[in-house]
Amino acid sequence: MKIASVAEIKSQFSAYLKASEDGPIVVTRNGRAVAVIVGVQDEEEIERLLMAYSPHLRAILDNSRRQFREGQWLSEHEFWSRMKTTSPSKGPNKMKRKRV
Repeated sequence: MKIASVAEIKSQFSAYLKASEDGPIVVTRNGRAVAVIVGVQDEEEIERLLMAYSPHLRAILDNSRRQFREGQWLSEHEFWSRMKTTSPSKGPNKMKRKRV
């Protein structure tokens, strides 16, 4: 793992992007970590990273874990029964891209 200041990153951005293929780069400002540059291989990896930092998904997972600890879960039979009665989605939910 490399550590570089914002000034270093700005002056050699392409080089640091290339270096991120070998591992994460911690970006610092005034000696404090403020960001991490992480190299990615494909769109699936990008989606996994974005989902890992999604407050909405985190809330769903936290709620699911709480329900499991409290014994509030569906049996396999109940799950599949509910799946059969649920209408199918209107197609795959593709990741929306936002240009920066």
